[in-house]
Formats: sequence, C-alpha cells, structure tokens
Amino acid sequence: MRARPLLWPSLWAALGLLLLIGLGSWQLYRLQWKEGLIAQRQAALDAAPVALPATLADAAPLEFHPVRADGQFRNDRELYLNATSRRGDAGFHIVTPFILADGTALLVDRGFVPTERKAPESRAAGEIASETSVSGLLRLPEKPGWFTPANEPEKNSWFSIDLAAMAQAAGLDRVSPFYLDADATPNPGGWPQGGQTITDLPNSHLQYALTWFGLALALVAIYIRFARRRLGGIS
Repeated sequence: MRARPLLWPSLWAALGLLLLIGLGSWQLYRLQWKEGLIAQRQAALDAAPVALPATLADAAPLEFHPVRADGQFRNDRELYLNATSRRGDAGFHIVTPFILADGTALLVDRGFVPTERKAPESRAAGEIASETSVSGLLRLPEKPGWFTPANEPEKNSWFSIDLAAMAQAAGLDRVSPFYLDADATPNPGGWPQGGQTITDLPNSHLQYALTWFGLALALVAIYIRFARRRLGGIS
C-alpha cells in the first residue's frame, strides 16, 4: 500500500514526460525538414541564371533562382510597396512593370528607396527609359500574414505583392504569374537599391528540441525528489 500515494502523481508525471519527449522529437523532425529547405534554397541561389519560365507551373521549382530578362520599364506605372530598409529606415520598394518582347508585363521589385526618394523626379537617373536587361531572383506571390495591413490600390499603397490587383491598378493586360526581385546591380544615380531579398530561413528547431528534452529531464528529477519525500514521510 505504500506506493498508492504515488499512483496519481506517477500517472501525471508519465503523461507529462511523454508529452515533453514527443514535443522534443517533433522538433527534431522539424529540424531535418528545415535543413532540407535551407539546402534547397541555397542550391537555388547558387544556380546559374535561367531564362524566364512560361507558366506558373514551370516557375514553381525555380523560386529564388537567378533569372534574367530583356525588355523596357514602364516607369509611368510604378507601384509603391511600403517597406523598411535592412537598417530599419522607412521607405518603399519600387515595383515597376517590365514589358517583355511578347508584350507580357513582368513586375519587377527594383529595390528600396527612402521616403524622400519616393517621387520619381527625386531619382530621375534611375528611371531607365530605353531597352535594358534586368536580373534578379524569381519570386512567387505569397499570402500576406495575419498582421499585414490591407493593400490600398486606390492610393497606390501596397503592403504585400498581389499580382492581379497590381496589374489592374497599373492598367496592364497581361502579367506574368510571378515577379522578380532585382539583384544588387547598381542603378544609375544609386536608386532604387536592389538586392533586398531576404533569403535566410530561421532555424531554431534544435534549441527548441533541447529545451523540451531538458524539461523532460527536469520533470524526472522533480518526480524522483517528490517520490522520495512522499515515501519517506509514510515509512
């Protein structure tokens, strides 16, 4: 009968231990998954530049691959994506339609400008009017996060890339189902500043796993101490 006072504490401790070990094991699984994504992302970034794909299905496996295109910017139809620089300065990403040889418009995030450089005349040298080439990373549109403000097309104020809405706002008939983040090749006059793509993937799963396993060990230690005191008190 001495063990009966430990019945329920033992059951709860066992359930807690199983839960903590399960959470730690799940984080190890997530670690392997994230390392695979990181390797895939790095392989894409290191790949040789490719031509623009024709369809969204062709583009899907090429996200974050370097691409290059020839065409002409429609600077009169710029779109302004609210953003901050990597130093935390407020400003905008300049998203400009780039008309390809077949007439399709490819939206190009040309890079960051501070607030005082939003007006095109403040960076006139960078408003390339002639035929040119653009290079950067192929991007697929993403759903905005829960806390991302809604776009305001009527004000040309954007907080996320919405290809369909941007095409309508810019009066474009045919738009590629993907967009391009310009690389860090300098623009005339220095603006916009490309190469703003965040390519790093956070990976804290090992720390999380160690935390859960550490809590499991702590639970075992606490239970052993509790059991010894309980049994010693009824001997």
